[in-house]
Amino acid sequence: MSEERPPLPPFTRETAIQKVRLAEDAWNSRDPQRVALAYTVDSQWRNRAEFPVGRQQIIEFLTRKWRRELDYRLIKELWTFGDNRIAVRFAYEWHDDAGNWYRSYGNENWQFDAHGLMQRRFASINDLPIAESERKYHWPQGRRPDDHPGLSDLGL
Repeated sequence: MSEERPPLPPFTRETAIQKVRLAEDAWNSRDPQRVALAYTVDSQWRNRAEFPVGRQQIIEFLTRKWRRELDYRLIKELWTFGDNRIAVRFAYEWHDDAGNWYRSYGNENWQFDAHGLMQRRFASINDLPIAESERKYHWPQGRRPDDHPGLSDLGL
């Protein structure tokens, strides 16, 4: 029996927005095991200069990421969708162990299997150093509250 991760393709605007929010919520948990369950066992990624393949490499990648990117908070927004693919834009804020803050901006292209698991994830990301006073994400660690503005509302 295959795992299922609703909503399933083909996506509508409503289900694509729901899929994006579910991904954002999982990433804001900063739990590599939980996040990895959204991907096929042989999922292929491109994330900056790293190319993890499969859940175990995804878990290792995310574990390293969240050890380095402290107080991580992410917002994702649907860009477009069609059939079994979704494109998103995102921005997240974090600081390093020296207290230097960053806002990382990027785009992701996602491809899903028939069971709603992500087969491919291609991410392009740029990091912008910011002052702590320039931060826009102030919710408690974890899921972004429903009433918190999204990227477009924040002018990002």
